[in-house]
Amino acid sequence: MTYAEIAALAQVKRPVPTTWARRHPDFPAPVSHEDGRPLFDARAVVEWLASTGRGNTDSRRLRAELALHTLAAWRTPSLPAPVLVNALTSLVCLHQQLDAPVADGRPWDRLLDDAADLDPEDRFLLAELRALPDPGHTGPALAELADELIDAAYNPAEAFDWILQARHRLGSRDLTADEPTPAVVRALAALSGADTLHEGSVIAVPYARAGDFLAALHDQADEDSGHTYLAADPDPARVRLVRRRMLVRGVYEFRLDVVPGEELSADEWGDPDLLVCALPYEAAETRDPKAVLDRVAALTDYLDTGSVAVVLGPADVLTGPLARHGAADRLRRSFLEPGLLKAAISLPDGAYAFRPGYRTAVWLLARVPEDKRTGLVLLADYSAQPLTEPVLDTLAEDIAIWRTSGWTPDPRHEPRHAAIVRGADLDGRPGAAFTPQHRTLASRHTRTVVERPALISDLERRLSELQERSRTGELRLHAQAELRPENQPVRRTSVGRLLRTRRLRRRPGHRFAPEHLTAVGHYPVLTPDEILGHARVGDHRIDRGILLTAYEHAQFTLPGDLVVTASPHFGVYVDTEGVSLVAAPARILRVHPDADPPVRPRVLASLLRAAAAEHARTSGAVRASRRIEDLVVPDLSRAEADLYEAVLAEIEGRAELLREQSAALDDLTRVVAAGMADGTLTIQQLPHTTTDIVTD
Repeated sequence: MTYAEIAALAQVKRPVPTTWARRHPDFPAPVSHEDGRPLFDARAVVEWLASTGRGNTDSRRLRAELALHTLAAWRTPSLPAPVLVNALTSLVCLHQQLDAPVADGRPWDRLLDDAADLDPEDRFLLAELRALPDPGHTGPALAELADELIDAAYNPAEAFDWILQARHRLGSRDLTADEPTPAVVRALAALSGADTLHEGSVIAVPYARAGDFLAALHDQADEDSGHTYLAADPDPARVRLVRRRMLVRGVYEFRLDVVPGEELSADEWGDPDLLVCALPYEAAETRDPKAVLDRVAALTDYLDTGSVAVVLGPADVLTGPLARHGAADRLRRSFLEPGLLKAAISLPDGAYAFRPGYRTAVWLLARVPEDKRTGLVLLADYSAQPLTEPVLDTLAEDIAIWRTSGWTPDPRHEPRHAAIVRGADLDGRPGAAFTPQHRTLASRHTRTVVERPALISDLERRLSELQERSRTGELRLHAQAELRPENQPVRRTSVGRLLRTRRLRRRPGHRFAPEHLTAVGHYPVLTPDEILGHARVGDHRIDRGILLTAYEHAQFTLPGDLVVTASPHFGVYVDTEGVSLVAAPARILRVHPDADPPVRPRVLASLLRAAAAEHARTSGAVRASRRIEDLVVPDLSRAEADLYEAVLAEIEGRAELLREQSAALDDLTRVVAAGMADGTLTIQQLPHTTTDIVTD
């Protein structure tokens, strides 16, 4: 395996394995080279990771990844990816059905006989095992891999899921292109309310594809729920795959019916209590909004009183604006009158990993008795949010509260990124988007909104104070600079020499996971964005609990530390207060307090900026012409350094005043814009003052 594959195996960044190989003599040596790239023995790498505990993958998953990595090398023209995946999942299913290993030395023909006994009608695994080329060699080897995966997993169901999670790596792209991401699948299963269904309910998934939704719903339900699972898919091969996937999860045939086609077998099993469906993908150029909504209407035919449906489909049809009074618009508004539509949610981009331009939305539909209809619809817009687990958890929580409160607002909870509106109001706006256009009446009285006028007054008063400080000359600014006499040449030194003579010390930055850096937290984190002035100091912060558990070796800055970066270009920042953390590739240059002559942080930072400007990275170059250690700066005497430090302190004080004014103006602009945008503020001309801002 290559360095990149080792990084994926260990769940670390790409440069980390290279660093391991350089720093640790016991790291496995390359066994060969391909196009100049070193190749490593996969088993030796796994043993090294397991013995040292390095990386972010536990030992049992390492064993599974080794098996999957070995499996990926099996793909040949005679053994294509679909045949490989189908055979391996069939062997896992056979292992679970027999409750015994499939690689126990028995001949392949004997194993096929056992499979025929279990699947006499060839409905889920026999054909997949018979399709293997060269079965006398391939079959037993695959059986060993299946047993190895199951031994590494907690159970056959987890091993089966691991194989499907790796289906793209194995080349089975037809199973991945039109599947939502795992995070979206889990979020929709959570908001579906599968965990609230009564015992023995019927759960249905049309267009089941590889069975991701069916498996997630099974995980969401109680272990002893006794639910019946129905599914349908137009592809017979996927129907067989879904049957295997549910059988290994312990859902046996008397509670499982997966049929080919688009129609569920509801006549035999009864109408589903819960239906979850991802509509088949269609390109925007050929997508017909009326046809998409016809499919949704056909799904509602399965809903009886008390039943719920969750439908994932194209956002431009489900929540976007439509042609006024067109056929699609009339059909979409027809879901409002009987109170079928309970929620319309625009999802973040990226719901389909292999279709990045496909924007999606979710409809939550429920058929309730007429006397319990509230006429309300929850509209949520998450399209501007990142597709992360916390965002999707927030969505699932809001929908769960909306559902359990009987489709009425809960006075104890305000939905995030959402508004609750009357269905009649939506119906009265033909063609309008099903997205929140205005804040709800209750949201106008939240603390954030009510306090806006007071916050605006505070900002105006703060700006007046800063302006007064500027007028009174509180900050003196007079450099008193003059030409240096020719008989007083300046000595020069380099950063490298300052490090070697220990007048400076170097401390590395730390690699933080992006999801751990937020706008709130206990400690500021200085990233290259802060150092280069692209972000305010404090925009990135980290929680104390995460720092102490995940980054126990991270070091805080001290007052006067220089934080430098060379990527994407040179920048330096003097941390005058300290108690900050530094994110790689930035690093710390720490001034030695007893250096002689002393190094003044502001002076060194200013001189480094000037020196770096002379050796900046040219267009197209990978890096600057000089490293930070090679930059040459004047080595000023103590007296001259002190005078220069005083001038820089005066300049910094004036710049800080301007930054405070700029920040206050930015905050004022933001608060006023937020109030004007959501309709909670207005601007009026009062007789006794200039233009004032008051609440509506």
